[in-house]
Amino acid sequence: MGCAPSIHVSHSGVIYCRDSEESNSPHQTTTISQGTTTLHGLFVKTDAADSIPSVLAYQSRQPPPSAGPRRKERRESGGASARSRTPHCCSVEAETQTSSSSAKASTAEVQVGPMRLTQYPIQVLLIFAKEDNQSNGFWWACDRAGYRCNVAWTLESALECFLDKHQEIIVIDHRNSKYFDAEDICRSIRATELSEHTVILAVVPRTSADQEETSVLPLLDAGFDRQFMENSSITACYNELVQIEHGEVRSQFKLRACNAVFTALDHCQEAVEITSEDHVIQYVNPAFERMMGYCKGELIGKELTELPKSDKNSADLLDNINTFIKKGKEWQGVYYARRKSGDSIQQHVKITPVVGQGGKIRHFVSLKRLHCTNENNKQLYKSHREDKNTGDNSQSESGSYKCKNRRKDSVDVKSITSQSSDAPSLQTRRYSSMARIHSMTIEAPITKVINIINAAQENSPNTVAEALDRVLEILRTTELYSPQLGTKDEDPHTSDLVGGLMNDGLRRLSGNEYVFSKNMNLSHTHLSVPNTISDVPPCIAQLLDNEESWDFNIFELEAVTNKRPLVYLGLKVFARFGVSEFLNCSEATLRAWLQVIEANYHSSNSYHNSTHAADVLHATAFFLGKERVKGSLDRLDEVAALIAATIHDVDHPGRTNSFLCNAGSELAVLYNDTAVLESHHTALAFQLTTKDSKYNIFKNIDRNRYRTLRQAIIDMVLATEMTKHFEHVNKFVNSINKPMASEETSPRSEGSETECTANIKNFPDNQTLIKRMMIKCADVANPCRPLELCIEWAGRISEEYFAQTDEEKRQGLPVVMPVFDRNTCSIPKSQISFIDYFITDMFDAWDAFAHLPVLMQHLANNYKHWKTLDDLKCKSLRLPSENNN
Repeated sequence: MGCAPSIHVSHSGVIYCRDSEESNSPHQTTTISQGTTTLHGLFVKTDAADSIPSVLAYQSRQPPPSAGPRRKERRESGGASARSRTPHCCSVEAETQTSSSSAKASTAEVQVGPMRLTQYPIQVLLIFAKEDNQSNGFWWACDRAGYRCNVAWTLESALECFLDKHQEIIVIDHRNSKYFDAEDICRSIRATELSEHTVILAVVPRTSADQEETSVLPLLDAGFDRQFMENSSITACYNELVQIEHGEVRSQFKLRACNAVFTALDHCQEAVEITSEDHVIQYVNPAFERMMGYCKGELIGKELTELPKSDKNSADLLDNINTFIKKGKEWQGVYYARRKSGDSIQQHVKITPVVGQGGKIRHFVSLKRLHCTNENNKQLYKSHREDKNTGDNSQSESGSYKCKNRRKDSVDVKSITSQSSDAPSLQTRRYSSMARIHSMTIEAPITKVINIINAAQENSPNTVAEALDRVLEILRTTELYSPQLGTKDEDPHTSDLVGGLMNDGLRRLSGNEYVFSKNMNLSHTHLSVPNTISDVPPCIAQLLDNEESWDFNIFELEAVTNKRPLVYLGLKVFARFGVSEFLNCSEATLRAWLQVIEANYHSSNSYHNSTHAADVLHATAFFLGKERVKGSLDRLDEVAALIAATIHDVDHPGRTNSFLCNAGSELAVLYNDTAVLESHHTALAFQLTTKDSKYNIFKNIDRNRYRTLRQAIIDMVLATEMTKHFEHVNKFVNSINKPMASEETSPRSEGSETECTANIKNFPDNQTLIKRMMIKCADVANPCRPLELCIEWAGRISEEYFAQTDEEKRQGLPVVMPVFDRNTCSIPKSQISFIDYFITDMFDAWDAFAHLPVLMQHLANNYKHWKTLDDLKCKSLRLPSENNN
């Protein structure tokens, strides 16, 4: 005999009942009527019955009892008596609740092409007129599968629940139209936008053996996705739901993720067009609409052949394109398109075939951007003026296009008068820096490849396909930015410089381990370190008064500071740029940091010591003071540049990367023979900085700012590695110099200086290129210093290379730079080769951007000095007469 049921009344007047033991009744029922509730034969009066909502969440039900095999068999077969013994409680609340699943709900990783997605636990909505074995079967099936489940009894409550929860699966009782019309409910749900990716299942009555099975078409027409023949077995319900999850739901989940892709396409700056295999337009993005002047509705569904064509293309260009892409090959080239206004514009077009159903090409994706010419600029400017007048496009959109279209592939600027160098001797020796950018003698393979493609695209015969195949192979395999030496490779000085500075190593020799000592506590003389910049000794302060001048003599500072120029110059420069304020650190912390960084430079090195670091810091600060540089960078960029210059060679062993790799040094092994020293400089600098709070200059800035600052510092120091020298220079020329040259030669160039720097700020990649170029120029600015300083630096670097050659010979290592033999080397020749190969083009590009007439004048004078010595077959730093003096 069972115990009496417990009866509870909630705070809202809702009544529910829980059996203490299993009921012996054949089927448990709970009937609710207005004003009276019948619970297992017990009548309770209540005023809340008329306000009971129609959505029930099965939250407190216990799973079916686990009995012996015979009991389990009865329950799975769907017998009413087995399920009638399941104790349950129907809690009625004001809002829908989520069921508590006994199975652990878990997320699933789903791959959609290259996208990796996380699918969260499935939500199911059961819509039944009343609780019965079938609804219970689906309920416990959800529980077993780990799904979240809700139940609704009416159309209104079902819609309310769906709009709130957005369930992936909806199960609607279609067995009896006495209580509600299942098809009406389905249509109502389908009328909502949210139901696009929802799977709706109709539970239909089981047909007898002598009845013909009905068609599913009416269900499909009503919006159902599939039908389920009445079966209250939990396993049958579970199997159905799991199949839906791994079939329709998973597919719909992937389709729903495509919304993110379309959002990206809608915000993409490149024009995107997707067509069918028959060239019917299926999609265009807003950038395409702006470029071509059409609205999306005017294009979707039209064949490309219906759109007007430009008569500027060669006659067989379209045939060649079609021949190419129908073979499944990607086509790239220049193509003239006609805008809605009738203007022809030249575009860079990339068409990619997409293979779909049946392994056949089902779509073509076209990416288009303007191939900027003066004509295109005028047309685009005109079109955006019209759009602005009609209100079609925002001012920001017009501005972004204007900025984007400044980039041109070739600009004739040889007639431009040099703004950066007005000295007569400089003008007679060579043309302006801006003009030289377009006549560089060192041509990278990528430039040749682009020229081949452009030439082939102008007139495209049938052989173009094979030519483009060869070009693409070059693009995939060639080191694009490494220059190809012409006659210069016959010069041993140039060859040795390239081999020594641009290669990470020739070969590994076993048994030759080169290990240098990390001088963590270098002893200096007892010159006291100032507490603040105002405490600097007068002799040092007097020298530092001139630190903003390019002709500042770093060697005099080295002498008066007993080889500790970095601390003193660093305090002065960092104070001038407000570094302490930006980092929110005290001047004492900054001073301690400068001390520990300088202590880890090797004073025994003739060149790579703290004096060189101070010299690079001075050059960086000088460049940051230039108007165009200052206007192009943010405050964080300035601080990052000053810190990068300070640490860029810390703990340098006085040997090149090639030497370390050949010697099998610990660092070369640690950094896999790649950017060995540069990686070590940054890693050690951050280790030294963060290991002790008293010189951790980053301790008071937030994590996001620290990470941004750290990445900028690392990027700049790595840029000083010479193997990527020509890559950095070429990118700077193509992304910064040439667009600026185009802007300066355009008729509408008034006020373009401020506008140009503002546009650079809008593109972080351009700021990165500027920072890299700045520290690279600062790092090797010796040939641009006043002659006496240039000569001293040339002697110091030569001595360091001589010492390396001596050690390579002693250890039996490959001699990386044989010309740097102290007994035979011609220092003037080495300087001429270094200037010709590395310096001239880079500083021409940097001068064209930053306007550096003083530097370029020094470079011309110094080059003349070295040429005079070389012509006289003099191998020393000065003429004999000068040495005597």
